[in-house]
Amino acid sequence: MTTKGSVFLIGPGFIGLQVLSELLQEGYEVTTLVRREEAKRKLEQLGAKTVVGTLESADIIRKHAAAADITIHTATADHLPSVAAVLEGLRESVKQGKTPIYIHTSGCSAIIDKSDGEYASDKVYEDDKPETIDSIADDAPHREIDLAILKARKEIGSKAKISIVLPPVIYGLGQENRLSIQIPTLTRFALKHGYAGYVGKGKAVWGQVHVADLARGYMTVLHHAEQASGEEVMKNPYFFVENGEEYSWLRIAEEIGKAAHEAGRVQDPTPREIPPEQWGDLFGEGSLAMAGQNSRNRANRLRALGWKPREKSTFASLSEDELPVMLAEKGEFKGYKVAGGS
Repeated sequence: MTTKGSVFLIGPGFIGLQVLSELLQEGYEVTTLVRREEAKRKLEQLGAKTVVGTLESADIIRKHAAAADITIHTATADHLPSVAAVLEGLRESVKQGKTPIYIHTSGCSAIIDKSDGEYASDKVYEDDKPETIDSIADDAPHREIDLAILKARKEIGSKAKISIVLPPVIYGLGQENRLSIQIPTLTRFALKHGYAGYVGKGKAVWGQVHVADLARGYMTVLHHAEQASGEEVMKNPYFFVENGEEYSWLRIAEEIGKAAHEAGRVQDPTPREIPPEQWGDLFGEGSLAMAGQNSRNRANRLRALGWKPREKSTFASLSEDELPVMLAEKGEFKGYKVAGGS
């Protein structure tokens, strides 16, 4: 029998499967929310329990969040009803005398600027200075959901341990050969259009993290919550997870062009600006927010807790692991639909 707590995992996808692997390796009892029978069988073969439902299944989410010791939401940063259901479940758990843990996935789109890539910003957010993150605009990407969590966190107080994880650009080959969003979308664009490109002027900078390092970051946040008091966790909800690499979107386009050129799919590796009329093959109206603005941050809190990145670099991962998967893909790529337009 497991000596670890019970976990309700919402979103066993690119991030979630990697987190699930870490949880199972450490002996947690994990129940995942799953939509399809095929995925249900695979997850159960891995050792997880499953419950069939979607992000719209509020009663199911509330019930399982109330029953679990730990809830981790990795499905999306932009679905308020599922988060509201989790928060209701936490309230029920607290009424039962438990001190539940909730780790929510937001994202570093929340801290983008409006540079349109004209420059690399010198503004760097640090997660051991929560007041700077609290000061971002209420209408920033992901912020509506984060604010709902912060409001509930204040209402429930130290009786629940609630944290928000904000990943930067995530890269790496995940479980079941799954890929992330930003760099793969730009790469698929290059493979389709025959050139590597960037949105805006390309000078804006984002941090990076490999999905496996990110998953270990979630585990570090979890262990901190398990060991710290409710009062200690209440002091700061935010955790960045970056590996120390920062690249401009122009540099990313250069590396995509180089890798695609070496693969024989792009004749000229020199990147160029992607015109707005082609953004439909990127992130549509959300293209500047996803791949054109500055978003710089430091994971000071995780490093203080002993977390260290150990996976390969962004561009080694692109050329060695991710590009081969994309080269084998069939069908026409038509961009990535951004939830909530952010």
